[in-house]
Amino acid sequence: MSITPRSRIVVGCTLLVAALGAGLTACGSNGAEALSDRPYDAADEISFNGPTEAGKKADPDKPLEVTATGDGRITDVTAVDATGRYVTGELAADGSRWHSTSPLASNAHYTVRVSTEDDDGAPGRKTIDFDTAKPTTKKSLDVTFGPKAGTYGVGQPVTADLSQPVKDKAQRAIVERALRVDSVPAVPGNWYWVNDKQLHYRPKEYWPAHATVQVHSNLEGIRVSDRLWGGKAKPLKLTTGDQLVALTDAGSHTMTVYKNGAVLKQIPITTGKPGFETRNGVKVILEKQYYVRMKSSTVGIAEGTSDSYDLPVYYATRVTWSGEYVHAAPWSVGSQGYANVSHGCTGMSTGNAEWFFNTVRPGDIVKVVNSNGAQMAPFDNGFGDWNMAWAKWRAGSALTSGTADAPKPEDAARLQPTAV
Repeated sequence: MSITPRSRIVVGCTLLVAALGAGLTACGSNGAEALSDRPYDAADEISFNGPTEAGKKADPDKPLEVTATGDGRITDVTAVDATGRYVTGELAADGSRWHSTSPLASNAHYTVRVSTEDDDGAPGRKTIDFDTAKPTTKKSLDVTFGPKAGTYGVGQPVTADLSQPVKDKAQRAIVERALRVDSVPAVPGNWYWVNDKQLHYRPKEYWPAHATVQVHSNLEGIRVSDRLWGGKAKPLKLTTGDQLVALTDAGSHTMTVYKNGAVLKQIPITTGKPGFETRNGVKVILEKQYYVRMKSSTVGIAEGTSDSYDLPVYYATRVTWSGEYVHAAPWSVGSQGYANVSHGCTGMSTGNAEWFFNTVRPGDIVKVVNSNGAQMAPFDNGFGDWNMAWAKWRAGSALTSGTADAPKPEDAARLQPTAV
């Protein structure tokens, strides 16, 4: 029987399904009668490049291949391990061969289901089970997700710290595909490689209020390189609270706090004076400290000069690791709402600082506008992730064709507190 145009449609549909790693096809065969036929054993019509002897194990470094050896053709292949992870693959247009396109896990059990069709349209089936060998190296790529489980503001990025550096883009793609972030409600998001050992994940916009974010890794047992295999990772669950954004206008000396888009409170403030201007841009609250001792010497201001200070500071809400806070500044109440007199922090009365301290949580947003200061950097001084345009953020993924500016090695450095 010759191959009809409808038969070719069958192959095209199964090619798409196999590439997606799915287990069902949506297209029919070339005859209604064939759909009701009981599948025959197709063992004699396919070959498999894995172990055939009892006790033998497959090499996880090699791709999985299934080949049609007779006059029939392969219409669908699904391969899944015992934990439910699917192996993606590609099926040749003529149905002669299927091969995996994602790596196999080591020390795992796989079940492969192959569907075939002979020249008369009769369906065949074959199920293959095999085990993969243990890795030949002990070097493990473990993943630690952050922050700690809990409730955060809508600006909180997810972080993934790797135990080993990964520089090659193809190897990064293997790692990135295995790191999953799911949110309810669902929003588009992306990983960004901050450096060889750290990734950040954020949505295109802020997380929705009252969302649930779950993070996990499918990397365990996966070969990343010749000497590096995926290790363990503890899953992470986060929730978000209300959307709280503190818009800090250095020009009008006013902070307006918004809750879910509505004005909650307006506060007179002071920000950085000339030479110590507060950074513009979006900052994510890092932590809250009831008391911090701030010394000018830690930011290079010599003791005894006109700008030196050594002060106890209360209700301190940190927004950068180098020492920028929103805090109580009772010594500058006369300037708050009128002039910028601080050394870079946002100062307010003790009562307003206490209210702000008790209202916000880590992950909430502080956005500074109309300052003459520099722009908040994305990674070198806290969570400035939201200051990067979405197109550039996506280019920092190993799964896109774009390129991103290489981050500096010092980007992860945490500096000491101190500006007032």
